[in-house]
This record gives sequence, C-alpha cells and structure tokens, in this order.
Amino acid sequence: MRTITTTEQLAEFCAKCATFDYVTIDTEFLRERTYYSKLCLIQMAHPGEGNDGAVLVDVLEEGLSLDPLYALFQDESVTKVFHAARQDLEIFFVDRQIFPKPFFDTQVAAMVCGFGEQVGYETLVRKIAKAQLDKSSRFTDWSQRPLSDKQKHYALGDVTHLRDIYEFLAKRLEKTKRTSWVEEEVEILTSPETYNTDPNDAWKRVKTRSSSRRFLATVQELAKFRETYAQDRNIPRNRVYKDDALMEVAATRPKAIGDLSKSRLLLREARKGQIAEGIIAAVKAANAIKDEDLPAVAKVKQRPQGSEGLADLLRVLLKAKAEEAGVAQKLIANASDLDDIAAQVGGDHVFRGWRSEVFGNDARDLCDGKIALSASGSSVKIVKV
Repeated sequence: MRTITTTEQLAEFCAKCATFDYVTIDTEFLRERTYYSKLCLIQMAHPGEGNDGAVLVDVLEEGLSLDPLYALFQDESVTKVFHAARQDLEIFFVDRQIFPKPFFDTQVAAMVCGFGEQVGYETLVRKIAKAQLDKSSRFTDWSQRPLSDKQKHYALGDVTHLRDIYEFLAKRLEKTKRTSWVEEEVEILTSPETYNTDPNDAWKRVKTRSSSRRFLATVQELAKFRETYAQDRNIPRNRVYKDDALMEVAATRPKAIGDLSKSRLLLREARKGQIAEGIIAAVKAANAIKDEDLPAVAKVKQRPQGSEGLADLLRVLLKAKAEEAGVAQKLIANASDLDDIAAQVGGDHVFRGWRSEVFGNDARDLCDGKIALSASGSSVKIVKV
C-alpha cells in the first residue's frame, strides 16, 4: 500500500492519472470538533496496474501541497469519479474554490440505473464488484498517525472497487442513453451556491413555529451571530449555542448579560465573554429593526380541497413510472412535490429535463384529466381519456 507524503510524489502520480480516461477519488476527514471539515487523507486510483494504481495521499504531512491534484481537477480529459461526493467537494471548494471537471457521482448514477434511493457504496461493491468491505475502520480517528494497515486497507477499498462500479454504471448509462441525466443531476453538486454558507441566511435552518415577526427577527440576528462566530473560530455552531437555547433567548429577549443567568438552556460558556456580548448585541439589533423591515412569516401553501385525492393518484403514477424506467422514485419527485403538483402550487422542476420524459408529461396529463389509471393484475396501466 503506497502512501504519498511529498508534493513531488503527488505530482508524479497525478501526471500518471492524466494519461487515463478517469480517476477515482475519496477522502477521510473529521468534522465533530470543527465548523469546516478537517481533511486527513485522500485516496486515489487510476484504472491501470491493478492495486499498484491506487495510493493514499497523507495530507497531514508537513510541506505537502495539493496543487498537483487541483491541476488534475481542471484537466477536462480525465473524469473524476466519486461516490456520494457532496462532503468531498465541499472540502476542496472551501480550500481552493475549485470543483473537479468533468465529475461523476456513482451514487447519483446508481439511482438513475435503478439501484434504489441513496444507495450506499458497500451495496454497490457487493452487487457490482462482487466483493465485501470491512467497515470496522469507518469511524476511526483519521487524524492520528501512524495509520494502521487495517485503516489503509479500508481506505484504499473506497477507490479500488469504485473503478469497477464506475465502469459498470458508465456502460449502462451509455446503453440506456441516460448519461445526460446524471450530468443534469450533478450540476447542483458543482455549484458554489451549494457550499456558500451566508450567515444572513442561517436563521432559515432554525425550525420555529412562531408567527411573530419580531421573534423571527431576533432568531435571525442570533443565528447570524452564531454562524459568524463559529466560522471565524472554526468550531461547530452548536458549540456556541444550540437551537433550543437560541429560541429561548429569542423569546425572552434579554437586555443585559446578567439576564443570561436566568436561561435554562444556554451553556455556561455562552453566559459570559464574547458569546454573551454577541447575544445581547444581536437582541439589540433585532429590537432596532423597524416594523416594516421585519422578516416576513413564511406563507403556508394553501392546497385546494380535494387535491389530496389527486396527490394519491400521482403517487401511484410515480411508482409505476419509476419501476418502468428503473429509476429511484425520490430522484424523480418526493411526496411534497406531488402535493404541490396536485394543488398547482409548485413542483415545476418535475416538468423539466429528463423528469418530464419519465414522469412529468404523464403527471400533467393526469392532472388535466387527459389520462386515467387502470389496474391490470399487479401492475398499473395508463388509459387515455
């Protein structure tokens, strides 16, 4: 098992990868104690030379630069293959604002090819590569050195088997003419908006049922401070204060640091120092917002009476069309999408791209009364009206 520890070694291996059509990549990282993921290890494999074409890149080695890897990311003659790549891509984007191009996600491809919803890597290894993975090292501390042989073997398995999986899925996509479907789906994974966390929008992730605009304004300011504080110090946002404590403070709206001692939910560290000062400043900022500038309460979508029955029919249609196409249902639409379509208040993305071909056109015709559904044994048939 070869481990790369210098920039020169990485450059040599990336140059070798550039002579192939694709390279498989995975990462090991920690995030429990930080806001941003701490990259600990990169695994890479090209399709030549068996396991000799697979390496571990020890990114914790002093002086090792990832410049050769980022150059490979920008080499459009080589497809960069990942599985369930969102967190991997976030690490690289935060570090250098670069996405691999072209990019292929085997989890997305597997969903398009009928392997189910959010299919795991271990499942694909078993079904496609006909191998078994030892997952006992999955939750080890990847920042500790030296790595054990067991850890290294586990890590390499995440890219060696991925070669077989990629080649199998790529051939099936080409045969079924669905390569463009995967390309359409992974666009969101290579969009900067997916990974840019704006503190001004942090409050939208806090679940609250209040209809008080002043309360929402306080939640907005408290979440903004927490996000900024966590980002600046690279600590988890819950280490600053948790959502339940945030909402408690938003409800009580303390005026001075001394008032924080009355909180039941704030951590002791949040009742003093910079965090306490930030809380009071956030509450004051919310109190100073003019009534007309307060955040609007999210409108509840009003669904017309009777749309529930149509939504149920859409669920039956979706199941039938997904089975016919061999595509995971949730990749086409979720329950909320179907409710929105039935009520004519959303779900527009279902009527675009490949989804329209597989389901959207029939869904529209069902809503317009142009088709009906009929049972034929254990299957569902579409009947033109």
